Amino acid sequence: MKALVSSLCAVIIFSGCVKKVGNKDVVFKDQILPIFVSNCTMSDCHNSLSKKHMINLTTYEGIMQGVVPRYPLLSEVYTNISGRNPSMPTKQYPKLSSKDVELIKLWINMGATNSTIDLPCDSSNVTFSGSVKPIFTTWCVGCHNTTNPGKGIDLTSYESTIASVNSGQLLGSIKHIGAFTPMPQNTDKLSDCDIAKIAKWIRQGAVNN
Repeated sequence: MKALVSSLCAVIIFSGCVKKVGNKDVVFKDQILPIFVSNCTMSDCHNSLSKKHMINLTTYEGIMQGVVPRYPLLSEVYTNISGRNPSMPTKQYPKLSSKDVELIKLWINMGATNSTIDLPCDSSNVTFSGSVKPIFTTWCVGCHNTTNPGKGIDLTSYESTIASVNSGQLLGSIKHIGAFTPMPQNTDKLSDCDIAKIAKWIRQGAVNN
C-alpha cells in the first residue's frame, strides 16, 4: 500500500512538473536570443568576430553548440550561467538575473526549439516606460548599463538615454545607418515593430512618459 501511494505521489509530482513546463510558452527569438545577445556577445566575447571564444551566441545554430535539448544540466550554456558562482558572464560584467537563468533552463527543458511568433504591431500609444524601455531591457542593457556602459552609453534610465537620442546615435544605430555602429551588435536588427516604436517616440519629442 505504501509503495502504491509513493508511486501515485511520484506520478502526480512528475505530472505537475511536466504540466508546468508544457504550459508555459518560451519563444526563442523574442525571449531567449535577446538574453544571449545582450549579456554574452560584447566585444571579444561570444560573437561572430571573436577569435578568443569558439561559441558564437548571436545565432540559434551557435547557441545550440552548447545545448543538449531537454537536458539543461548537460548543456554548457546553462551550467555556465547557473549556480552561486557562475563562470559566465565573466566577473567584469553583471550576472544574469535569476529570471533569465530560469527562462533558459525552461527553454532547454521544452526542447530548445528555434521558435518565433508574429504578433500584431501596436504602436498607437508609444511611451518611454511602456514601449521603449522594455525594448532596451530586453536587447540592450546587458552591454549598455550603469556599471559597464558600452561605448559610454547607458540605456537603463531615461536620463542616461536622452543624450544618445539627441545626438542621433540611438536611431542611427538601431536602423543600421551609415557610420553608426549597428545595434544590437553582431546580430540582426531589432524587429520592424520595435524600431517603429522607438522612432515614433523620438518623433513625438522623446519625452519621459
